[in-house]
Amino acid sequence: MRKKILLLVLVVSGHALFAQSNTNTPYSLFGLGVENKTATGGLTGLGNTGIAQANPFEINLFNPASLSSILPKSFLYEFGLNGTYSTLQTNSVSESSTNGNISHLAIAFPIKQGWGMSIGLLPYTKTGYNIDVENAIEGSADTYITRITGEGGLNKFYLSTGFKVIKNLSLGVDVAFLFGSINQESIAYTGSLVSISDQNHYGGVKLKTGLQYKLPSIKGLENTIGATLELPSSLGGTQTRTSYKTSSNGTSISIEEDVENDLENFELPFSYGVGLTSVINKKITTSLDYRKLLWSDTSQPQNNESYADQSIYAFGVEYVSTSTKYNYWSNVKYRAGINYNTGFLKISNQQIDSYFVSFGLGLPMKKYSNDNFNISYSYGREGTLDSNLIQENFHKITLNLNFVGQWFNKKKID
Repeated sequence: MRKKILLLVLVVSGHALFAQSNTNTPYSLFGLGVENKTATGGLTGLGNTGIAQANPFEINLFNPASLSSILPKSFLYEFGLNGTYSTLQTNSVSESSTNGNISHLAIAFPIKQGWGMSIGLLPYTKTGYNIDVENAIEGSADTYITRITGEGGLNKFYLSTGFKVIKNLSLGVDVAFLFGSINQESIAYTGSLVSISDQNHYGGVKLKTGLQYKLPSIKGLENTIGATLELPSSLGGTQTRTSYKTSSNGTSISIEEDVENDLENFELPFSYGVGLTSVINKKITTSLDYRKLLWSDTSQPQNNESYADQSIYAFGVEYVSTSTKYNYWSNVKYRAGINYNTGFLKISNQQIDSYFVSFGLGLPMKKYSNDNFNISYSYGREGTLDSNLIQENFHKITLNLNFVGQWFNKKKID
């Protein structure tokens, strides 16, 4: 019965994933939108760390090498939700909004001992903005307003696998298929109403590799190091434009109708990451990650913005009691983390950076089970008030349901 319920959730959630946007920020106007920053399992509560994490009961999207730790005859499945309350402000005005969406759908399973595979679907970027731009009328002191709205984003469908090469060394490969559309509409009134609607479709493939190495244990201390490499890739795009003009007497005239053009490819950068996870006396786990994305090496058209190399620093800590006698609260995992992102976008010579702090709980769903309900709260900020730019302060709740099934066990016949 639970398998049928899960299948229904995956189908319904998949439709919602394609249909909804989960952001409301003017910075999503640039590039392909803002990156989806939600992690799987309890990693959101750990500041989105995980390059060196290898938990056999949780799916880890940050490093495919972690799939080698999945136990035989187990089956992992997970989906997540998130909700965000954000406030956008300038030096003079502010505006608040609330958004919610499905964050990811993923499954993982073993091929054999020391070799696992994962399949999943999640948002890759999100776009949502509503901007008014004041323009001067040529040869006049008058102005007019152009309202620009955008929505959509790219989705990511991935296939990944990880396997043990030798006892303590694991390697992994992740192939991601990126696809989706970003819709933008511009409406201006200059005596007549002019509307231009663009549907921009993008698609491409991204490849990531990873490794994890478990160091020898030292007096109750277990250390694992991890590393990832993501190769640069190019996303192809097409644009379908529809435009019309409506005169003051209400007559509508088509200017362009479903005109299709090729867009210049969008370049995704080469990136690498390193991480260290330490387990102390099986009670305290710390994770430290660093990622670097070389955006300055990409060549793509820019207007008033420019792209800069991006660095992401993250740290997380988790505590769980190891009481020998079962008690519900002794099996709850307590988490906290911090994440700082320099950003890759420069506007008015200001790099749009961000940070967040997070707190989370991993709640067992039943006695002697590895099924978990993970909840985390994050508070953060993106952007700046300098140079007349916009700053976003946000509160975010993330909910993940993580199930561990035993789908490959054969029933015994008495």
